[in-house]
Amino acid sequence: MFRLVTIAVLLVSTFVAVALDRIIVAGESPDKCYLLSYFTRNGEDGLHLAASDDGIRWTVPRDASYLKPEVGGRLMRDPSIVQGPDGTFHMVWTTGWWVKNIGYAHSKDLIHWSEQKQIPVMEHEPKCRNCWAPELFYDEAGKKYLIVWSSTLPDRFGETAASSESKLNHRMYYTTTTDFETFTPAKLFYDPGYSVIDGFIARDGDRYLLFYKDERIKPKPKKVILMATAAKPEGPYSKPAEPIIPRDWIEGPSAINLGDKWIVYFDCYRKGCYGAATSPDLKTWQDITDQLKFPGRARHGTILRVDRKVMDGLKQR
Repeated sequence: MFRLVTIAVLLVSTFVAVALDRIIVAGESPDKCYLLSYFTRNGEDGLHLAASDDGIRWTVPRDASYLKPEVGGRLMRDPSIVQGPDGTFHMVWTTGWWVKNIGYAHSKDLIHWSEQKQIPVMEHEPKCRNCWAPELFYDEAGKKYLIVWSSTLPDRFGETAASSESKLNHRMYYTTTTDFETFTPAKLFYDPGYSVIDGFIARDGDRYLLFYKDERIKPKPKKVILMATAAKPEGPYSKPAEPIIPRDWIEGPSAINLGDKWIVYFDCYRKGCYGAATSPDLKTWQDITDQLKFPGRARHGTILRVDRKVMDGLKQR
């Protein structure tokens, strides 16, 4: 009898430990989980979503698009989703390769979406060549949304002209909005002195982090992920240090704090896979790409934390 009781206690203890470990690893209660918004191929079929309990193992609630692109160049690349304080999900995306706008739509459940529209963020710049990889960030203190993207203006930053593919020379720009109806004039957001794309903002206590990609191909290809910091979401951001991990030809960083550590995800676009690095202090990084289980076709996504009922709704769709 004693032996049976001991075994039962051990089993219960193990179950509790596993449950607690799941909560600690996920950084939330069991009512929370994680979603990745991403695109496949060239973005022709629209929005894809993956779900995870721990940020490591990802599954696909529905192996098909949740929203087809209808505006701009009829692409839905680099989908970035943020949930506002009222529970509404807002999404922006790259609508085409050579456009002066970004796409926008909103939803309450990530299933039923508003009519898509184009935000003409760079229509006032006649020579603007592109608007790539817009990212959303909600500024709680300012009660407003920031939209950050990358564009090439051929008549500016001549010292680094044609330093990226297709003779591009990107810098980051931004606009703010409270209602996605009116927007502040586009301004320069970040210029580290070279071509950059894929900016992602995250909050770390009383400071803000900017993860981004060094897009230079001349005089020598960089294609690495770096991090800068600022006291406000709009910046100004510091000059970066070394790349967060010694891995090149990666892009689309997206970061999340899991309580005891940070994870930065990225698109290993030449190898056709997703990768990640983790850090307890945003200084020392460990590549954990070999631990991830991601949808095989995932490209440039954004990680967000949501209520589990949202994921359950996606599964039932």
